Amino acid sequence: MTVRTRFAPSPTGFMHIGGIRTALYAWLFARKHNGKFVLRIEDTDKEREVEGSIGHIMESLKWLGIHWDESIDIGGPYEPYIQSSRLDSYRAYAKQLIDAGFAYPDPYTEEEVEALRAKAEAEKRPFLFREHRPETLGVWDGTQPLRFKVPVIKRYEWEDVVMGTLSAGEEALDDFILIKSDGYPTYNFAHVIDDIEMKITHVMRGQEFVSSTPKFLSLYEALGEVPPAFATLPPILGEGGHKKLSKRDGAKDILDYRREGYLPETMLNFLALLGWSPGGDQEFFTPFGLIEAFTLERIQKSGAQFDEDKLKHLNREHMRRLTDEEFITRGELHATDDARLKKAVPLIKERAYTFAEARDMLNGELSCLFETPEISLDLLTAKEPQDRPGLTKQALEGALEILGGLPVSLPAEAVKMALMPFADEKEAEGKGGRGAVLWPLRYALSGAEKSPDPFTLISILGTEEAISRIRTAFAIL
Repeated sequence: MTVRTRFAPSPTGFMHIGGIRTALYAWLFARKHNGKFVLRIEDTDKEREVEGSIGHIMESLKWLGIHWDESIDIGGPYEPYIQSSRLDSYRAYAKQLIDAGFAYPDPYTEEEVEALRAKAEAEKRPFLFREHRPETLGVWDGTQPLRFKVPVIKRYEWEDVVMGTLSAGEEALDDFILIKSDGYPTYNFAHVIDDIEMKITHVMRGQEFVSSTPKFLSLYEALGEVPPAFATLPPILGEGGHKKLSKRDGAKDILDYRREGYLPETMLNFLALLGWSPGGDQEFFTPFGLIEAFTLERIQKSGAQFDEDKLKHLNREHMRRLTDEEFITRGELHATDDARLKKAVPLIKERAYTFAEARDMLNGELSCLFETPEISLDLLTAKEPQDRPGLTKQALEGALEILGGLPVSLPAEAVKMALMPFADEKEAEGKGGRGAVLWPLRYALSGAEKSPDPFTLISILGTEEAISRIRTAFAIL
């Protein structure tokens, strides 16, 4: 058997991380077993459709590296891969059900159905359409909804790859609508037909579909078809783990993470671990590593909590493993001095959790690396003890003398080894400590109250630029 999985989103705009995780698991399973991954668009709910959503879905998957084998853009052996272009197929299967006595036109108006539903609610009993099924099944002309006539009212039991043995009784079976009066099929009908025709072998889905499974199984039986294997995925829970993550709770569109500077491989890694365990302590995975390790059997049954902090730490780990050149290119980092930018990359890797933060650093606390700062006399002397006037001047004089004897370029640790004995000497002379020496040096180099240490700044700027900036500060004194 060739494994065939699918991701079948509706083009309604928002690409929730829960849907992306479903696509990811289906893709991983197909790739693990050298199978096929199908991208199918379920667009029968025209009222909720949002223009541009199909392109958004594809862009989201492509960004993550989830590439499909069959879809509307590249075709395939079972096209078309969008439901609005498959109406003839649904009508053919509807005729098959009608001919077998398993489908009939709904004789009621919407108002009459609502009245029957309200009466059942008033009597505190579940509303079942099959209890109001007409004695004589009329001829369907396409202007009325077409309903499925449940062949047998029985208890269904099935094996779920993740959840194990599941079952549901008579209360789960009813005469549901197959095709609406507008000619479009319902989800309950269309996705079953699509999966049959596209030879889908494994269906990954959310827990909300478990209660409807007896309907699907009954339809498969009526059509004489074998259903695919079902793998029910655990819900993704919001912070605190008390309820399902939703837009109201801060759930984002997947491409929001791209805008915030997350790596796609981070998102794959993170989402894979939201409900699946590799069976060990390993948390860092490359996309290829995920394919190698993934199994449906290790998907957990309980909900998985979304942890933003864990996502950030994982992203920093993926960022750190990039070469400096990759870091600059993929982070879209730009500066007026490429040489200094390259020297600054290790510093940024240590501090930034996302590329958005990296870019903010270049425009903020690290902007002093690329432009000459403005110096304030008050801040330059802010750490000078009142009983040691002139210490700031001594600090800058000493730094100039030391730096004048150093190479143009050297690592931060070498700069520190050269300057710290002087700072220690001044600390030993009286109050103020090392800070009274190092503060004016760092401020003279950065012009900012918050910046990297002076040794790192000198290493990146080079001793010539550092000496020039210290002389400017000295002149202000």
